[in-house]
Amino acid sequence: MTKDEMLCDCDVIHSEVVDKVKERMPNDEILYDLSDFFKIFGDSTRLKIIWALDENEMCVCDIAVLLNMTKSAISHQLKTLRQENLVKFRREGKVVYYSLKDDHVSDIFEKGMEHIKEKYVQEQ
Repeated sequence: MTKDEMLCDCDVIHSEVVDKVKERMPNDEILYDLSDFFKIFGDSTRLKIIWALDENEMCVCDIAVLLNMTKSAISHQLKTLRQENLVKFRREGKVVYYSLKDDHVSDIFEKGMEHIKEKYVQEQ
């Protein structure tokens, strides 16, 4: 397909569809926030932490050992995940346990994994 074939040489063909979709389109602020939300998933360390917490509630020390990272590095990433409302914590004595904030976070992560794994199944 040439560049010219990819260009649309018309105005609106289905104005009723455009109007219907335009009515339902979220405002820019919501879409910017959604874009920022997905950027959080753009870091492999944060994804590893989310994966671990999707498996089980864990403390910083255990996550650090699991990922072979420092407690400081894990704490830094957990702070980002907390600020974005993706993880929560509870304190038990001196130990702080982290888990995913709610089922929405788990669902988003698991759907993404499902989508990516499809690629590997198709390649076999």
